[in-house]
Amino acid sequence: MYLTGSRGGHGRRGCLAENGQPMSQLIHGALTQRILGCFFQVHRELGAGFLESVYAKSLLIALGDEGIRAKAEVPIDVYFRGTRVGAFRADMIVESTVLLELKAGIALDPSSQPQMLNYLRATRLEVGLILYFGARPTFKRFVMNNDHKVLP
Repeated sequence: MYLTGSRGGHGRRGCLAENGQPMSQLIHGALTQRILGCFFQVHRELGAGFLESVYAKSLLIALGDEGIRAKAEVPIDVYFRGTRVGAFRADMIVESTVLLELKAGIALDPSSQPQMLNYLRATRLEVGLILYFGARPTFKRFVMNNDHKVLP
């Protein structure tokens, strides 16, 4: 099961999920709100048009400056019936809690959403954010509870 929130409004009142609920009241909401603050800072300072790798390095710096631990290009194994069948690299995992997928380009590719859901399904992480560094910064928040997963 998952929930999405998109097209962030970021201001003094903070971010709201699609249902109007404050982010701080959602699972890992306080952390995702801080991550989104860093995301908007990076976009404000760099603007649109750079490669994902530039945004990833910049976001790592911004998160670190806020005292938030993050790891980039984290390898994650995928299992089927207890057997390792593949692997992928998560763009970033923050505080061992939130999975980030960074996107840059002309438009956000619709395949990003199923990709994020698969990444969450393959891990014990329950919250993921797609951060799109386009002309207008956009994010999508996903939640997939572990009780809805088959994990090794």
